[in-house]
Amino acid sequence: MHIDFYKLFRSKYDFLPIHLRKYVVEQDYEKYTPVDQAVWRYILRQLRSFLSVNAHEAYLEGLKKTGIDVEMIPVIEDVSEHLKKFGWRALPVSGFIPPAAFMELQSLGILPIASDMRSMEHLLYTPAPDIVHEAAGHAPMLIHPEFSEYLRRYAMIAKKAIISREDLDVYEAIRSLSDIKENPSSTPEQIRAAEARLANVSQSVTHISEAALLARMNWWTAEYGLIGDLRQPKIFGAGLLSSIAESKSCMTDKVKKIALSIDCINKGYDITEQQPQLYVTPDFKTLVGVLDELAGQMAFFKGGTEGLNKAIKARSVNTAELNSGIQVSGQITEALIGTDGQIAYLSLHGPSQLSFHDQELPRHGKKYHSEGFGTPLGFLKSHPDKCLSTFTHQDWTNEGIEIGKVARLEFTSGVVVSGTIQNRLTREGKTLIITWVNALVEYQGRVLFAPEWGFFDMAVGSAVSSVFGGPADRQAYGETVDFIARRVSQPEYTDLEMVRHSNFQLLRSAREMLLSGSALKKELEAAVIAHKKFFPEDWLFLLEAYELMLARLPYYQFTGQLEKDLRELANKNEKFKELIEAGMTIAGVLE
Repeated sequence: MHIDFYKLFRSKYDFLPIHLRKYVVEQDYEKYTPVDQAVWRYILRQLRSFLSVNAHEAYLEGLKKTGIDVEMIPVIEDVSEHLKKFGWRALPVSGFIPPAAFMELQSLGILPIASDMRSMEHLLYTPAPDIVHEAAGHAPMLIHPEFSEYLRRYAMIAKKAIISREDLDVYEAIRSLSDIKENPSSTPEQIRAAEARLANVSQSVTHISEAALLARMNWWTAEYGLIGDLRQPKIFGAGLLSSIAESKSCMTDKVKKIALSIDCINKGYDITEQQPQLYVTPDFKTLVGVLDELAGQMAFFKGGTEGLNKAIKARSVNTAELNSGIQVSGQITEALIGTDGQIAYLSLHGPSQLSFHDQELPRHGKKYHSEGFGTPLGFLKSHPDKCLSTFTHQDWTNEGIEIGKVARLEFTSGVVVSGTIQNRLTREGKTLIITWVNALVEYQGRVLFAPEWGFFDMAVGSAVSSVFGGPADRQAYGETVDFIARRVSQPEYTDLEMVRHSNFQLLRSAREMLLSGSALKKELEAAVIAHKKFFPEDWLFLLEAYELMLARLPYYQFTGQLEKDLRELANKNEKFKELIEAGMTIAGVLE
């Protein structure tokens, strides 16, 4: 029997909007090597030990309730089943996904979990999203109802944020640098080139967009947030909960603690460095208050000229929603101000879309409006207090707006539209679009639309009530540069690396099979001697062997030799010293 696995895979995610399904990947659990499992185990043992005292009380409880085990990299589908009890689910993705996609997923109650596992070289801190950060960092705190509500509320607001072309350039440079740094085959030259590119792109940013401000809010709360007393706070941010080094350093006086307020959005951050200051919220309810204060400054809330100017400056695809309910999406390039001081004409460049209630109107997609769109706004001189969208049939008749007839509309702004009426589109009792043929649109001698340009579809409305990021109907609009899906390439292993993996698997098997006594001593002694021959500085292998011996054969001479070997490695290499000493501190206690 033939099974269409692609169709089967996709059918699992029918609950997702089509434009988001492309980010979902198969976790492919077999890709995790025994070394990956050892790295996960080391990190989780360290984190649990330290965070049992220093994290918010929901964290350890959250690890249990989300099914995240210290001993094994989690199966994301299992984590998802546990999260459903708390109104969430999890889906596997690959590395960085665009911020707009991440936020839309979160707004739907979906936690995207990068299925990739950090390398041993980046054990303390990974430059790329990975399963440690997102499963062990983000998932546990979702059991707390107030924090969970904050995250969902944040995502709903963040997906409305206007993202600029500059933001997209920075995101692409960050994604590229993180992928290169995490790839063990990358050369120092490639890393330096990627770092230089990010530096150049960052320095060329001319303004801080709404998306950038929301990113800062997220960074100082959900990623690097502290909670409680300013002098003795607890950790709740996922970036700290998944970083051994930074979770420890953030509790010291080296890191300045600041009471959380809206001012946090004025502080930038460097993802490649540990943060010199962090923000402390007294409780999760305060997060919502600060978030609402930020939302009140955004274009989706304010609309009008202020909102349009943000979209124009962004040079990306955004949506202007008129007070009639019609939504005009595309790259907004101009908001012409009329003689009355109000917005007189709205111009868009390139593929544009007209929608209502976030659904593209028939025949008004980006293929039809492929070269741009423009429309007058405001009131008619004959009706200076009545929006055209609310005109009754009699009102239109009085104005001479009848199908097939020549008409002329003069706006208080000074814009004049003339031509022949071909159609009038209404929804829910409101006029949304008037289609003209042989139309001429002028403002003080400037031609805004000429008869030879084809049909003139006039979007009806007297004001811009909201401006928000992206197209209104993203699925119908199709791919945009802020929604491109990429995959992290999987590493290829040499024969020698495969030997190393086999040795780590031997240790794991010995632990899981509960080997003890002379059988354990014989097995491990031979394995360690063979491993040290090819991998003399592999401290994690020695540590795992030492943990086993210390827990089950603490008085054997071989146990003492392993301890000696580890201390020699720690003293010989400063890079390993803290890692080894931290591991030895909690060694001897096996699950």
